[in-house]
Amino acid sequence: MTRKEELEQNPALRQELDKMMAGLPYDAHTPEMYAYRDEVKKLLRRLNITEYHEPSMRDILHELLPNCAPDVYFEPPFYCDYGSLIHAQEGVFVNFGCTVLDGGGVYIGRHTLIAPSVNIFTAGHPLDADERDHWEYCKPVHIGERCWIGGGVTICPGVTIGDRSVIGAGAVVVHDIPADSLAVGNPARVIRKLNVKE
Repeated sequence: MTRKEELEQNPALRQELDKMMAGLPYDAHTPEMYAYRDEVKKLLRRLNITEYHEPSMRDILHELLPNCAPDVYFEPPFYCDYGSLIHAQEGVFVNFGCTVLDGGGVYIGRHTLIAPSVNIFTAGHPLDADERDHWEYCKPVHIGERCWIGGGVTICPGVTIGDRSVIGAGAVVVHDIPADSLAVGNPARVIRKLNVKE
């Protein structure tokens, strides 16, 4: 059992993780939450300094991302909060410099391509300053199969992107995008339908 798996058995940690994954306000600043994220950071450091295609890279990815298909590839450098809340199906490729705040769960469909410097955020903070001092919340992000997420895209909490859609470089996705759509801009908006057979 890894240190990360040992920590997951802690009732105080489980309580905050369960609230986080349920979309309820949770405390990200407990000693147990810090300890858990510290273990993730150790794995990220190992991943991000490992030479390309060393056999150990696959082992590190599997430990960091246990809910991803075996052939999923995250090109270092890569950054995340928890890792275990990222669910990527077969054939997913994530290019350099991706950051995933995965507390609410990130679900990526098969054969989706994610370009460099993409940010996927599930975490949010209350607008009220007093509440923000203590609480966070998360909403899941769903990206369909065979999508292409362009370079520098930011995907915000709670967004769903439909199958086969393309998100243009630099877009900020704050609302759901239907399947078979090309969306660009800030905020991202659909400018045309894709994969329409005449």
